[in-house]
Amino acid sequence: MAKKAARKSRGKKNKASRSKKSTGLIARIRRWVLRAVLGIAAVFLALILIYAVVNPPITHTIWSEWRRLGKVERDWVPIEEISPVMARSAVAAEDANFCLHWGFDVEAIRDALEDGSSRGASTISQQVVKNVFLWQGRSWVRKALETSITPIVEIVWSKQRILEVYLNVAETGQGVFGVEAAAQKYYGVSAAKMSPVQASRIAAILPSPRKRSVTDPSVRTRRRAASILDGAATIRADGRAECFED
Repeated sequence: MAKKAARKSRGKKNKASRSKKSTGLIARIRRWVLRAVLGIAAVFLALILIYAVVNPPITHTIWSEWRRLGKVERDWVPIEEISPVMARSAVAAEDANFCLHWGFDVEAIRDALEDGSSRGASTISQQVVKNVFLWQGRSWVRKALETSITPIVEIVWSKQRILEVYLNVAETGQGVFGVEAAAQKYYGVSAAKMSPVQASRIAAILPSPRKRSVTDPSVRTRRRAASILDGAATIRADGRAECFED
């Protein structure tokens, strides 16, 4: 009986010891996961603060296209050297309520959900976050990060800075990034010298720059450009361009 009792006692101790070790391992894993999450958050926050004043040297998309094509065309210019009509055209094309929201256009999201599609719901702020800090694709991880980072960018950066970065990193053709490179390539002028029609045609290809042409636009692209031209004039008239224009 004594031996049996001793065996039971040892069994209970071993079980308790294993349970304690398991609990300790889980606790350590949780601490490492928390540290990793905090570390990643710190990196993103640091980059957001840095890029508020320093131009992003490269993006994942630019790097990917450089690897695929062997070269890319890109020429960063401050927003003061971009034609105001180009800025208004980009906003009219991609995010007409850019000056009115805090990173997410709730009305656009609601309309997209009702239509059963996410098309048209992404704001310029979200696109900047995706292009500068993340990667292309539709994974839930990327979307979750985008949703988390966008409000912080809206708090730290001015609307003008967000639009400036967008106009310089947006893909504007096969291996072409930014409106300055696009203006030089397609029209032989600087972004500061573009006409309203030229600006609207560049803005018209932004949703699908590898499939649409600026120099040989389809009927659909021409119609979209005409609509953007009107939209750019509208947001100037109704004050929706005030947050990025002096």
